[in-house]
Amino acid sequence: MLDRREFLAITAALAARPATGAIPDPIAEYDRQGIHRTGTAVDQASAEWLAREVHARGLTPKLEPFPVSRVDPGTCFIEAGGRRVEGVPMFNGTFTDAAGVRGQIGQVGGDATRDEAAIGWLELAPNGEGQEIAEVRRSGKHRAIIVVTKGGTPGLSLINCPGFRHPFGPPVLQIPSQEADWMRQLASAKTEGTVVAQVKRTEVEALNVTAVQKGENSSLPPVVVMTPRSGWWHCASERGGGIACWLEVMSQVRDPARDFIYIASSGHELGHLGLEAFIGKNPKLISQARAWIHFGANIGAATGPMGTLQASDAAMQSIALRELDAAGLKVNRRPLGQAPNGEAGNIHRGGGKYMSMIGGNDLFHNPLDRWPGAVNSEALTGFAKAFARAAVVLGQAG
Repeated sequence: MLDRREFLAITAALAARPATGAIPDPIAEYDRQGIHRTGTAVDQASAEWLAREVHARGLTPKLEPFPVSRVDPGTCFIEAGGRRVEGVPMFNGTFTDAAGVRGQIGQVGGDATRDEAAIGWLELAPNGEGQEIAEVRRSGKHRAIIVVTKGGTPGLSLINCPGFRHPFGPPVLQIPSQEADWMRQLASAKTEGTVVAQVKRTEVEALNVTAVQKGENSSLPPVVVMTPRSGWWHCASERGGGIACWLEVMSQVRDPARDFIYIASSGHELGHLGLEAFIGKNPKLISQARAWIHFGANIGAATGPMGTLQASDAAMQSIALRELDAAGLKVNRRPLGQAPNGEAGNIHRGGGKYMSMIGGNDLFHNPLDRWPGAVNSEALTGFAKAFARAAVVLGQAG
């Protein structure tokens, strides 16, 4: 594996090549790389690829490391009624040994005692980050929990893990949506089962990709453009659209009045670890920036609602809406002052100014989120160009 100095030396020696022509083009390569979980070999290689894309657009990339105790699932399953179903544990919970947890299966949230529902089960959507059962997990009522993931498409749609550095509660095993009837039958029959959730932890460094584009007057508050670049699966439409928009802003902003700071962060699915590390190194940036532009999940996804604009205030909302309207893109608006989803939430809590775009996606956190079928290239191009124009406006001196 290249260290950062070696990588940057190689990158600096490369002749700049023209940026890709079509806005969605980088998504095809991003999808081909594999499963983008934080701190993995794919995540490392993807960071190095994205740094080359930054260099191709005339900027000098940096690979900024932060520590992660990577979780690699091993033997993980529920076995009951003569059948075994494999799953993936929630990474912010505890885990088991090879023997696992054995007990009677019951519904989470019912009146059953700990013995009657030693293994609790329920269905959860992947976009809730598990807040719905946080209190139950802390209550000690269940010795293990089964989550049947319930996304817009059948399959194993994994749930993000806020609080990753502070795991709590019993082991929580996620299994595909198709198993809901089976779990219901097991609970109804008061069947005993065994849950095993074995993992291996490895201390690694994950990487944020950053760059600075100098403006005419670096004393002016900068514009920060951010997007997450990690996730549970290939994430073609979940993360690919944001990466494409991020690169398009970089391509279109020329000779700005103020500095532009770009960050593509790893650690998204683990409670925004990469952005937290970046903010930790730049603690005044949230409040001092002219604006943060956040490219969140599912921009230009082929399924689900077109999208939602999240903004800190009327001025940010107005700039974004003007460009979106000019592109013929009609979006929902999150009420001003309401906490936004995604990494924009970190900026909101810090009192910063921001505009943020997120979309809907029936393939959210699902392994079927693949290029090209998951991406609406025409819509993505419209969003990327609209926000690039908004970035140009924000980069002006006024």
